[in-house]
Amino acid sequence: MSLYDIPLRTLSGDPASLADHRDKVVLLVNVASKCGLTPQYAGLERLQQQYAGRGFTVLGVPCNQFAGQEPGSAEEILTFCSTTYGVSFPLLEKTDVNGAGRHPLYAELTKVADADGEAGDVQWNFEKFLISPKGEVTRFRPRTEPESPELLAAIEALLAG
Repeated sequence: MSLYDIPLRTLSGDPASLADHRDKVVLLVNVASKCGLTPQYAGLERLQQQYAGRGFTVLGVPCNQFAGQEPGSAEEILTFCSTTYGVSFPLLEKTDVNGAGRHPLYAELTKVADADGEAGDVQWNFEKFLISPKGEVTRFRPRTEPESPELLAAIEALLAG
């Protein structure tokens, strides 16, 4: 099964999939509103604004598995993201990224190794998976800032085709 075939749901509960973004470069990020890394939302939104016109989108995946840092309802998450950070990129439903209830998408994504050659569980909120239009995945750990040189270079390379 391709990443594009895995069923997802939007934050509002509507059916979705990565196929909705098949021709785009997608930065999939598990997000949380009460985390020390939450200010990364600002950088993610700047990426969205900077690159959306070139075939790029951020896709946020709220997750409450790390110290309960995303406790809100779908409506609370949406309100927080839009009013605090002006988030315009799509958000999916709250999802488990690790453990027995791990979403099938993350079952595939966590097989991908990071720059140090380590695959496995998502380490914390704001782990990033950069997905090419061909479905190839590059993994960036949580402390990699959205506008870090290595992430910007990877996005630019994929957008350049």
